[in-house]
Amino acid sequence: MMEAPMMQGGRSGAAVLEGEQRGLFSLQTFASFRNRNYRFYYGALVCQMAAMNMQMMANAWFIYELSRSASLLGVLALANAVPMLALGLFGGVIADRVQKKWMLVLEKAGLGAIVLGIALSITFGVISPLHLIVGAALQGIVMALAMPSRQAIIPEIVGERGLMNAVALNTAAMNLLRLLAPAMAGFLIALWNVQGVYFIMFGLNALGILFILPLPLTTNMADRGRTRILEDLTAGLRYVRENKNIFAVLVLTLLAVLLSMPYIYLLPIFTKEILIVEPGSLGALPHLPVVGRLFASLGESSARLGLLISVSGVGAFVGSLLVASMGSKGRGMLYLHSVLVTGLALLTFALLDSYALALVVFVPMGFAQAGRMALATILLQAYSEDAYRGRVMSLFLMEWGLTSFGSFGAALLAESQGVQLAIGGTAALLVGVAVLYYLFSPRIRRLD
Repeated sequence: MMEAPMMQGGRSGAAVLEGEQRGLFSLQTFASFRNRNYRFYYGALVCQMAAMNMQMMANAWFIYELSRSASLLGVLALANAVPMLALGLFGGVIADRVQKKWMLVLEKAGLGAIVLGIALSITFGVISPLHLIVGAALQGIVMALAMPSRQAIIPEIVGERGLMNAVALNTAAMNLLRLLAPAMAGFLIALWNVQGVYFIMFGLNALGILFILPLPLTTNMADRGRTRILEDLTAGLRYVRENKNIFAVLVLTLLAVLLSMPYIYLLPIFTKEILIVEPGSLGALPHLPVVGRLFASLGESSARLGLLISVSGVGAFVGSLLVASMGSKGRGMLYLHSVLVTGLALLTFALLDSYALALVVFVPMGFAQAGRMALATILLQAYSEDAYRGRVMSLFLMEWGLTSFGSFGAALLAESQGVQLAIGGTAALLVGVAVLYYLFSPRIRRLD
């Protein structure tokens, strides 16, 4: 049940009362944890995000180990993208029609079954790149149908006043796990075996179901009457087109995702072929002395890849907590700032051939990416009406599919022109997009 009535109208779900001030990393930063149901929801989120971040690293590393093909990295991304784009809007309709709690249970059961199948394929020696590609496609189907419910249930759990804090804490969890889970996966692959990582993912998804079961059924479902699914889809698209604030945020978000996220799928090439690990350089890093020496001594590409992904989580975690501590003023301008910094950091990374310097650059990039994701989510939730929130969030979550489409194009470019040009070119375009929005989009700049 909701703990506070939702406001009707264009800013249903605005997260913070006007004029409320929050101290940086104060007790108010973690206010949503006082809500019992949110704690259960958060436990399930942590389990799923840990499994997902481990799988992202393991899938990319393993398919490149099996094939040594940049193109197959792109195919892996594309396999995940097609169902997410094809079915994402239907996931939004489901979120506005059915009990979101049961959709979350089905999501975790489906994701757990997928990773269990991959683990068994490795164990019995029948694994191939095709298994990973099929698994990515099935994962895309599950996420397309369930992710809008996972987002739209948040205001039902915490109410209007807690929305901004809850969304930012969700982003903090995602980014903390971006810090820990890939590094853990890299260590486990290097020191144990890859199928063990997939069995752990299965266990995490099963634990996530146990966290979801105590949640009460919610009542914030729009009365659809006798309307059909296609009518709901059309109504949702019409609502987004007519709500200029939501439309502006969605367009910028899709551009930012398309241009900023392909680097994730190309990192295995960077860690194996581009970035140089100078003797002793990792151990010299003052903030990672022990981990740096261990990774350098292992000399495994899986471990170096895990650390590189994880370091961006340091900045991302801090950025998420900062957003959780903010009031509701100037969020549109901060969103633009985060897009610009992301582009600049990626452009710098593309020019490097030093692993140690890449670790340093990934910290501000993680900070900016966390701000971009959290602020986009908050703005869309805040300016959406209750009856349409699921469909609005389904459009937003199609960014996962666009990430994969962008990654496929970048992988083809990397195959023909080199990985540094592929990432550097998309990053330069992102910087250009941010500058154009600064100059010609007052609507985004004025959003609170």
